[in-house]
Amino acid sequence: MLQSLASNSCVRLIQSHKSTWYFASLVLGYILYLIFGAVVFSSVELPYEDQLRQELRAIKKQFLQENECLSEERLERFLKKALEASNYGVSILNNASANWNWDFTSALFFASTVLSTTGYGHTAPLSDGGKAFCIIYSVIGIPFTLLFLTAVVQRIMVYSTRRPVMYFHQQWGIAKPLVAIVHASLLATLAVSCFFLIPAAIFSALEDNWNFLESFYFCFISLSTIGLGDYVPGESVNQRFRELYKVAITVYLILGLIVMLVVLETFCELQQLKQLRKMFYLKKEKPQDRLAILEHDHLSFTTVSKRASGQHEDKIQPFVGVPTLRSPNDDPMIQ
Repeated sequence: MLQSLASNSCVRLIQSHKSTWYFASLVLGYILYLIFGAVVFSSVELPYEDQLRQELRAIKKQFLQENECLSEERLERFLKKALEASNYGVSILNNASANWNWDFTSALFFASTVLSTTGYGHTAPLSDGGKAFCIIYSVIGIPFTLLFLTAVVQRIMVYSTRRPVMYFHQQWGIAKPLVAIVHASLLATLAVSCFFLIPAAIFSALEDNWNFLESFYFCFISLSTIGLGDYVPGESVNQRFRELYKVAITVYLILGLIVMLVVLETFCELQQLKQLRKMFYLKKEKPQDRLAILEHDHLSFTTVSKRASGQHEDKIQPFVGVPTLRSPNDDPMIQ
């Protein structure tokens, strides 16, 4: 008997706090996913990092043995200075001296990466004035970009998603959730083909040291606004039409970001995903529930008020009823 009561109370507790338990499981799943990614990245990349460190040590040791007049301290200072310049996008190599990082097209490409929060990191402001302007420019430009993208995506969604889904639902009589799923799948396939596969093939042909996987990796890292900066197009030594190439990449990034947002918004409007999201949200108080609570409070208040007024009338009402006399002849004593 006690066990059944305890189990029933546990079930009622879980049912009453269902969204809280779902949210706790979501947080736990996210933490486990982070740990899973860290374990995989560490196990895959750590051997390559160790191999690269050993190769660099061997090259440095061989260089010092071949150049005994150069001390290790001087070499360290030189390499440190070169690496600091490389972090700002400035290379000391002779074949890289022709590429400027702050001409108009490169600055336009940098501005697009700042406003889209992609931020490759291959180029950064060198001066204090440039850093201060970058802060002010980003504070104003990032909300402006979000407003711009929201307005564009909202207009595109009308013609790319809502009207086609409604047309097939009304004209062909197909269930709206089914039409929405098929439409979202086709739209995602088209977006992947036009903004991932085809650009990856183009980048692999234009960039000398990129294969198809590296080009596809760049497209995904860029359009997802991760922007690691390990692959940046248009930075090769003898890049033909570099200025035009940079402008084309800037246009590609903006259009690709808009398309990615349209695809994500299309999937977010699916009924199945809406139900899935509601599992983790706090339940809002329904208007009917609020109305019932207000009516209950009003009835309770009215009942209490009536009882109080009734008690007050009982207190002031006389215990003996005295008839009202209209004339002296009505008095029984006189009669």
